[in-house]
Amino acid sequence: MSPTQRLRPVRASTHVPTAVIYCEANFGGIDGKTANGLVRQSDKYRIVSVIDSEKAGLDAGEVLGDAHNGITIRRDLAEAVAVAQCTPDVFIFGIAPAGGLLSVHERGVVLEAMSRGMDIVSGLHEFLGDDPVFIAAQAEHQVAIRDVRRPPDKRDLRLFDGSIAEVTCPRIAILGTDCAIGKRTTATLLTRALNERGMHAVMIATGQTGLIQGARYGVALDAMPSQFCAGEVEGAVVSAFSAEHPDLIIIEGQSALGHPAYLSSGFILRGSQPQAVILQHAPARKIRCDFGGLPVPSPAVEINLIETFADTQVIGLTINHEGMTDADVTAAILMYELELGIPATDALTRPVGDLVEMVTRAFPDIGEVGRGQRDEGPELRVLGA
Repeated sequence: MSPTQRLRPVRASTHVPTAVIYCEANFGGIDGKTANGLVRQSDKYRIVSVIDSEKAGLDAGEVLGDAHNGITIRRDLAEAVAVAQCTPDVFIFGIAPAGGLLSVHERGVVLEAMSRGMDIVSGLHEFLGDDPVFIAAQAEHQVAIRDVRRPPDKRDLRLFDGSIAEVTCPRIAILGTDCAIGKRTTATLLTRALNERGMHAVMIATGQTGLIQGARYGVALDAMPSQFCAGEVEGAVVSAFSAEHPDLIIIEGQSALGHPAYLSSGFILRGSQPQAVILQHAPARKIRCDFGGLPVPSPAVEINLIETFADTQVIGLTINHEGMTDADVTAAILMYELELGIPATDALTRPVGDLVEMVTRAFPDIGEVGRGQRDEGPELRVLGA
């Protein structure tokens, strides 16, 4: 089985709701990251098609550079429903624009889906459940609206209280040098691979896509009032540890610590207090996505910032191969291993065992301690020592 095939959507359970993902003119691109992620991995929904008229007729897996997965891209909602031969249960808005708002045309498509009796799932900053037009359509057609980024009521939000100290298993954050660079995909692959090898790993989602995919623990961090962000991350990690007694916890990163527009990585580092970090980087990406005047920092610069900001250690580098040939990836892996003194790999095009080895090299006893039996905090082996 190839590394990309490990991200195939769940298709076995007949009770899993069927879903169409709307990603017009963006599938396979940076702003289509929600749709891209759901096509690769969905535990909550069975994805039947993607809507993008510019790529209609193509296989969604192949568009992403993965294996053929049988999810065909359709021209519009009418075609998606006609080909499915029944109305899918859910319409997922799969675009993640920087502004987080619907266009006039997109509002019309959502209303069309509701008129067909489809529930709506949205990860936008704009809450459809608060819009009078959508509220009226919801009542008329008896459908549900799920605004994934809607935070809990302020009275239920959590301040950081230090209970993260009670979490005694290793915590590894997957951070990056930019937004939309593959942190969630790497976190998902690593979590699954660790479990396949007999280690009980749990992933904490920190963005809307991971929550839509069906993550059991997590928060849409960029929708939280900043005062509660570290506490909400801490709470998600503590809840996962208390409920499952895992051998280790993987925390999905957001944005980049050095990104001037977003502070999410800082809250993740403070709230989860990971003993280790794996850094994701796209060597061919020179400018930050959606920020044309801002260069992407080198891994060395970002690593220095992370290790200065938090009491942690970067234990490995994972490469996003956008714009690179396979030979480019091989050369980049060798270069960064020599330059940084840490292991490097591409989580999608190289054996996933390389990713697991980053963890077991840093925590050599991780597979040897029984679940829930760890009395002392994990010992991180200092790389190069």
